[in-house]
Amino acid sequence: MHIPTNWTFENASIAANFDQHVRETLPWYDLATGAVAHIARHYIPKGGVVYDIGASTGNIGRALETMLLERGADLIPIEASYEMAMQYTGPGAENLINADAEDLEYQPCDLIILFLTAMFIPVCGRRAFLAYLRSHLRPGGAMIIVDKCQATSGYAATVLWRLTLAGKIAAGVEASEIVAKELSLGGVQRPLSAAELPEGAIEWLRFGEFCGWLVEAKP
Repeated sequence: MHIPTNWTFENASIAANFDQHVRETLPWYDLATGAVAHIARHYIPKGGVVYDIGASTGNIGRALETMLLERGADLIPIEASYEMAMQYTGPGAENLINADAEDLEYQPCDLIILFLTAMFIPVCGRRAFLAYLRSHLRPGGAMIIVDKCQATSGYAATVLWRLTLAGKIAAGVEASEIVAKELSLGGVQRPLSAAELPEGAIEWLRFGEFCGWLVEAKP
């Protein structure tokens, strides 16, 4: 797969091959997707409202589809890239919003999912945006975040970074492609800091440099 000098989802080739590419570079992708779906079912009520921010081609939506139908819940997918939005095949396609998530106004909702999304939100407004999202959760609601996080300190940082690399190599990704992708993300992708998360975030997943957090609505 050709990696552009500056990584962008606004690329027809990347969008068309995204589902295959992301599973090659993140071998835990399907496991994390299933875990998100499991957590989500505990927070989506009948007639609930769910936001999928950074919906890509509909991976999370497809994982939730049966439950959404059973509970009569609405999914609102948000995807900033037009090219990615055109590849969307999940539920709620009629509600899909092709815009930067930070520029929108949100309605009260029960669940917000950011799956590999927050690391592409500008650092200057990231903390405030996550707090804003939490403020729109109804009582009993939650936000699920899966993202690349800032490295720990010391030798452990090296160990976890190598774990991520080993996973990609084991999945069959060429070393040259891994390096090219990493270099292309400079200035585009900024790992999430735990300090940017809303208070009370609970870590439920860690694989190398990637983490999953659960943030419940304020009491």
